[in-house]
Amino acid sequence: MLIREKYLNVIRGFYDSDLIKILVGIRRCGKSVILNQIIDELIKEKKIDNNHIIFINFEFIEYEELQDYKKLNKYIKEKIIDDKRYYLFLDEVQNVENFEKVVNSLRASIKNLSIFLTGSNSKMLSDELSSVLSGRYVLFNINPLSYKEYVSLTKKDGNDLNTFWDYAKWGGLPNRCEFKNEIDIKNYLHSVYDSIILRDVVKRLNLKDTILFDMILQYLIETMGREFSFDNIINYLSKKNKKVSSETLYNYIDALCRTLIIKKVYRYDVAGKGVLKTLNKYYATDLGIAQIKNNNPEFKNYIVLENIVYNELINRNYEVYIGKTKNGEIDFLAKKDGNIKYIQVTYEMEGNDKAIEREFGTYKSINDNYPKYVISLDKKDLSRDGIIHLNLLNFLLNDDF
Repeated sequence: MLIREKYLNVIRGFYDSDLIKILVGIRRCGKSVILNQIIDELIKEKKIDNNHIIFINFEFIEYEELQDYKKLNKYIKEKIIDDKRYYLFLDEVQNVENFEKVVNSLRASIKNLSIFLTGSNSKMLSDELSSVLSGRYVLFNINPLSYKEYVSLTKKDGNDLNTFWDYAKWGGLPNRCEFKNEIDIKNYLHSVYDSIILRDVVKRLNLKDTILFDMILQYLIETMGREFSFDNIINYLSKKNKKVSSETLYNYIDALCRTLIIKKVYRYDVAGKGVLKTLNKYYATDLGIAQIKNNNPEFKNYIVLENIVYNELINRNYEVYIGKTKNGEIDFLAKKDGNIKYIQVTYEMEGNDKAIEREFGTYKSINDNYPKYVISLDKKDLSRDGIIHLNLLNFLLNDDF
C-alpha cells in the first residue's frame, strides 16, 4: 500500500481539531485508503483505543439503514460512552440525505469528538454545506495518483518513457494499477465511470439522459485545452441529432464538474490582473477516464501533457488559470502564496527552431519579473533569455518547483 504522505502531512495537524475534516475527490481516487491510514496512525502512534474510533462506510450494505440521518445521529451518540476523545470517520457521506445536519449537531453537542468526512461530489463544496457548518470545517482536495506516486506504487522506472506513457494513457486511479492488460484496465475504468453516472448523476443530480451526458463529456475530452464555446458544442450535438437548450447544456456540464470528472479553468488577464469568466477551458481529473471517453484518433499528445501539468500544479496546491496576454495566451498561470509562475507546455522542441520561437516567444509581451517556464519532453536544456526550460519527467518527479 502506498502511504500518501503528501496528504497525511497536511491533515495530521488537524487530527485533534474541533474543525470538521472533509476529504473530497473523484470516486476511487484513494480517499478511503487515506482515512484508513489516519486510523492506523491514531492506533499505532497515538495509542487510541479501537472503541474510540467510529468508522462508517456508506457504500457498505451493513450501514445502509444509517443513510437515514436520524438513525445515523442516534447510532453515533450511542457509541460515545465516556469523556475521552472519539474519532468519527464517515466515508462517502454524500449518500446520506441531510448528513450536514448530523455533522453540525454532533460538532455542537459533543466536545470530545473529532470528525472526518469523505465525499465524491461537490455537494461537499456547496454553499449550503458552508452555511450549515458555519465555516467550522477544513477542506482537503484528494486527487488521483501523481506521476511520482504512481512510480512509487508500481515500482517502475519513472525516467522510462514507457512508464510515463502508461500513466498518461491510463491515469492515476490507484486500483487500476492492479491490472496488467488493457482490457482489464478499460473494464475497471468503465466500472468507475458507470458508478459515477448511476450514483452521482442519475440518483443524486436527477439527470436522466445518460447518453447526452456521455456525448457532452466526449466533446469536452476531445476538445480539451481549447477555449470552450456553447455554440460549438450545441452545433456538435445537433449534428448527432441531439438538440439541447443552453440551460440543459449548462446543467449537464455543471454535473460533470460537480462529480469531479472534469475541472473548469478560468482565464486570468495578465495585464489587468483579474480573473475572466469567459472562454474558459476544461481538463480531465483523471486521464484514464478521459481515455475511455475519447474516440478521436487525432487526440494530440501535447494536450495530454498539458492536462498532466495542470493536474500536477493542482496537486502542488497552486491556483491555476489560463494566462491571457495582449498577444495571445500562456498555457498556465499558477499562483501560490502571493507569487506567480508562468508555464508553457509543449511536446518536443529540439531541432525545431519554429517550435522554440513559438514557445519561448509567448513571453515577449510579459514584462514582470515572475519566473517563466517552458516544459517539454526534451532532455536537452533549452533555457534562454531568462526563461527556464524543464524536462517534463524531471518536473513531475522532483518537488522543488
